[in-house]
Amino acid sequence: MDHRNFVKFTFIKVDPAWRRRDSAERARDKIEFAAACQAFSEDHFLRTYSLVGTRGDCDLMVRTLAPSLDPIHEFHVLLNQTGLMRWADTPYSYLAMTKESVYSDEPQPLEPRPGSDAKYLIVYPMWKKREWYLLAPEERMRIMRGHIEIGRKYTNIDINTAYSYGLDDQEFVVSFNADEPGEFLDLVQELRGTESSSYTESETPIFTCISASVERALGALDGEALAVPSP
Repeated sequence: MDHRNFVKFTFIKVDPAWRRRDSAERARDKIEFAAACQAFSEDHFLRTYSLVGTRGDCDLMVRTLAPSLDPIHEFHVLLNQTGLMRWADTPYSYLAMTKESVYSDEPQPLEPRPGSDAKYLIVYPMWKKREWYLLAPEERMRIMRGHIEIGRKYTNIDINTAYSYGLDDQEFVVSFNADEPGEFLDLVQELRGTESSSYTESETPIFTCISASVERALGALDGEALAVPSP
């Protein structure tokens, strides 16, 4: 259990009525939200992403990581106190944990890869069919080798697999760091023809997230840049 981390993906949808509020009120709401993110990021991993233009049912994603659930819980309590969250819903929320892969012979990071600052993060929850777990371990290993070999062809894409067994509804949360969405499209299309794909129960919804600073992600909500006051 040493060095594992909890990973939380929080997808936020802002009520359209919020955009009709006074500009100063919206700025204050965004400043409160940014302050909560800043406080958490001082000691833990936090990244924000804009989904404006890529999804219709969410506008913003906050990705957090910590060695225990306590700081993640406390962060979301603080986040819920901000003015912005009084005008927002959380249509999707995924909790998972990092752990070593049993299939890959490469070192598996238990924290975000260096590529976590790529331009895009593509995220989806995933379930395997129960038949997958009835296969002998060596048979699962054989099938996964073919899957992994295809992934290695796409050297500009890094995969981050987190595990949710018993922690949340899904079994995995899979996220990919990519600078070119077209390469990811080609990767997924090729993987559809693999034997491992036949054992996939579900891997939707899929979120194409645009990496952005907290200020830029918040600014995309209403088209107004956020000027964070100096401390």
